[in-house]
Amino acid sequence: MNNPFTNGRVYCGSIREEDIGKRVTVCGWVARARDLGGLIFVDMRDREGIAQCVFDQTINPELFDKAQSLRSEYTASITGTVRMRSSINEKIPTGRVEILAESVTIFAASETTPFEILDDVSVNDALRLKYRYLDLRRPTLQKALALRHRITQLARNYFDENGFLEIETPILTKSTPEGARDYLVPSRVHPGEFYALPQSPQQYKQLLMLSGFDRYIQIARCFRDEDLRYDRQPEFTQIDLEMSFVDIDDVIAVNEGFLKRLFKEIQGIDLQLPLQRMTYAEAMSRYGSDKPDLRFGMELHDLTELAKDCGFSVFENAANSGGIVTAICAKGAGDKLSRKEVDALGEYVKTYRAKGLAWIKLTTKGDMSSSFAKFLSAEKLEALKQAVGAENGDLILCVADSDVELAQNALGALRCNVARKLDMIPANVWKPLWIVEFPLFEYGEDDDGNTRLYAKHHPFTAPMDEDIALFDTDPIKMRAKAYDIVLNGTELGGGSIRIHDSGVQQKMFNALGFTNEDTEARFGHMLTAFKYGAPPHGGLAYGLDRMVMWMAGTENIRDVIAFPKVQNASDLMMDCPSEVDDKQLRDLSIKLDLPKKE
Repeated sequence: MNNPFTNGRVYCGSIREEDIGKRVTVCGWVARARDLGGLIFVDMRDREGIAQCVFDQTINPELFDKAQSLRSEYTASITGTVRMRSSINEKIPTGRVEILAESVTIFAASETTPFEILDDVSVNDALRLKYRYLDLRRPTLQKALALRHRITQLARNYFDENGFLEIETPILTKSTPEGARDYLVPSRVHPGEFYALPQSPQQYKQLLMLSGFDRYIQIARCFRDEDLRYDRQPEFTQIDLEMSFVDIDDVIAVNEGFLKRLFKEIQGIDLQLPLQRMTYAEAMSRYGSDKPDLRFGMELHDLTELAKDCGFSVFENAANSGGIVTAICAKGAGDKLSRKEVDALGEYVKTYRAKGLAWIKLTTKGDMSSSFAKFLSAEKLEALKQAVGAENGDLILCVADSDVELAQNALGALRCNVARKLDMIPANVWKPLWIVEFPLFEYGEDDDGNTRLYAKHHPFTAPMDEDIALFDTDPIKMRAKAYDIVLNGTELGGGSIRIHDSGVQQKMFNALGFTNEDTEARFGHMLTAFKYGAPPHGGLAYGLDRMVMWMAGTENIRDVIAFPKVQNASDLMMDCPSEVDDKQLRDLSIKLDLPKKE
């Protein structure tokens, strides 16, 4: 890397053999100090790595005595001359050189840390997060945050080269609840009224398109009050973009260029364009997921027709009620998974609301055991085995339900679970693809338990042109001009072409059950803006945290966020959320009505 410093200072991790003979200064933290009698070896650490510094008593006894006070995590500056190491350490980039110390400045001492600053030390996560500033000194986390910076800068540079302007949108905005819960901020000057923190800059970026800024980008902070998972946080960052006078192919083309550069510069992989596209319907029928992992096979097989008169009532009831019977064949799992492990798979699919799992276990010796095969004729059993491509040694797993998508989701999740158990997922393989033609609507229950239509993405997503007439006849069958970019079973980003016709937008609100009063209160500003010449427009947002997580090869999103929250959305380091004093509440016209603490 280029040296950003003057007066001889360098990063600890930057010195190499070509620096031998140079006088340099390194600043950082003492990773380790070893007193070997007449020599003291001090490993200095900064964000770029480790530099070994040597204090020689025979050369400078006074400096040697001062170095004896150095302890782990002291901050210091050491100046000296780079020389070749007598004992080479090929495990670190600086392992062929060291610094013969000529002076040392100790900036601050350190108490004994609650845990060692090492990547492989076993420490409770809660303790790490309480002392996050210490945890962040670990090389793995420092590399992850440096990678995050590189990806962010790459995005800014790429989209700048392609005509995008970076424009900031407000953090304090209007609450338009539809989907995840908003974080609300009370207003002091408007008692009883609230701002919301944005779940995305969606409305603002669409309004920017109406304002004439035809290509917008923002590294946007977003907030959602939802339960946390390994790949979610209550506050997160998006690479957010929008374009005018475009359709689906235009948005995808620009973003494939970005992805190609991202993979080339970050992973050294030359993506072949165009990327594969797959419709939502195909993804669900083949993989049981709208974010399919293509690194392994084990696709779903639709057995509905075969099951209609098979003799097994569970299958027949699902098949004859408009539902589905779907199956996967896990090659070789008939020998590898025990009966107990197969039963555990049945419990697993229940967590996805499936009623149970039907299975046939075949061994290489020709033996068979099954939860349902006794109900099938020999001909039906053979037809089922042929339909899924099963051979001796394989395991057939089936889910049946009157709810087609429920069954597909459950079996799709099981597919990935079994693949992990059987070690079927290859390392260092990247399979990105676009999922397109999502449903425009889905059914869900409102707060009163009534079933109604909800937007699959958001209420500004445009329907496919040929489906617009279905607004008035069968809206659940409508497809959206929506697209997700998926990588190895994870959604990296998603977007859509937006509705730019005020009449179509009003039909969308009507289908969602909004009254005219609701529409005006929530989105009147949008509908008014559409009266003044709206361009066709669309965009996409990448989850930056999730993208960095994948590129860094870590399994937890907290590893790529400097100061993350824990599962209950609290910050263990700052000890928040926390109570505030009565005066602050009075200023905001807020009176708390909380249950008494026991």
